[in-house]
Amino acid sequence: MSITNSPLQITRGDSKTYTLLFRDENDACVNITGWTIFFTVKDNAGQSDDDAKIKKDITIHTDPLNGQSAIELTSSDTASLQGGYLYDIQYKDASGKIHTIVEGIFSVAKDITRRTS
Repeated sequence: MSITNSPLQITRGDSKTYTLLFRDENDACVNITGWTIFFTVKDNAGQSDDDAKIKKDITIHTDPLNGQSAIELTSSDTASLQGGYLYDIQYKDASGKIHTIVEGIFSVAKDITRRTS
């Protein structure tokens, strides 16, 4: 799997699920049992993970035998964000090796409606 540069967009305060599907070079599903997926959003690449705007560690997958997982963002994850940030998605496989699969700009658009009830 190679690193892809892909922008992501969301509106401030929205919830969103990003679905991930892991396949090998022959397009076969990869068993991701025992993997941890890391989703991190930062102001800049030098910022520590502890100071990240959003950080998710996914260890429970949608369908691990068929390479399926998801990153779920809640409205509170993006409620205080606006503008452009850097993000990446990495995984740690069952043997402990770390791989970055996607990175890019994470854009949070200003919302018009702020009420929730």
